[in-house]
Amino acid sequence: MSRDWDAATYDRVSDPQVAMAEVVLERLALQPGERVLDAGCGSGRVTELLLESGAEVIAADQSQSMVEAARARLNGRGQVLQSDIAEIELDAPVDAVFSNAVFHWVPDHDRLFATLHRALRPGGRLVAQCGGRGNVESFHAGARVVGHREPYAPYLGGWVGPWNFAGPEETSERLRRAGFTEVACRLEPWPVVPDDPTGYLRSVCLGYHVERLPEELRAPYVRDVVAELANPLELDYVRLNIDARRPA
Repeated sequence: MSRDWDAATYDRVSDPQVAMAEVVLERLALQPGERVLDAGCGSGRVTELLLESGAEVIAADQSQSMVEAARARLNGRGQVLQSDIAEIELDAPVDAVFSNAVFHWVPDHDRLFATLHRALRPGGRLVAQCGGRGNVESFHAGARVVGHREPYAPYLGGWVGPWNFAGPEETSERLRRAGFTEVACRLEPWPVVPDDPTGYLRSVCLGYHVERLPEELRAPYVRDVVAELANPLELDYVRLNIDARRPA
């Protein structure tokens, strides 16, 4: 599952993720002095918004390049850890866990929610958004069409990918099994038209695809996927909104 990201390109093209995060931050309603875990901080653009609330922020990401970019951006503000968020262990519990556009990269949501439940103090809250059931289905259909062609088929033909786009029903059940209460999960369509389709797809949507390809086929594959899709490219994002609380 693990991959390293092109953090510089992601930082440049991630305006859509920041816009998604701003809505989640409104639901989170952080208060000054609260301690919050940014679970999957990426390059730190959204972590900066968390810091603006006056909260104490612990940011974590599995990607080394993302962690390096976040540390450079934050310049000593907050703590940035390199860790799988499904395994993270903190030195003290947090008041809140925030996450945006990350959980769909985690294969085992039962394990993830159990870990985040342990990270919260009694009464602490989990507020998150990620890709949900139906997320980028049309995009992935186009990527598969190209992947079944030569010369890509030996590497991508039949490959289903690592994504975990869960629905609200099974997510609610998993959260309750992990010990959460006040659980609320819902899907929300969120179409995105990226300003730089090639850079965005390579950095965000096709990262696992291109890692399976030899270097000389990576750029051609991304170009062919862009050509396969509609112009202008609109990505059919569907977001899974998650709110839950660890009982007091």
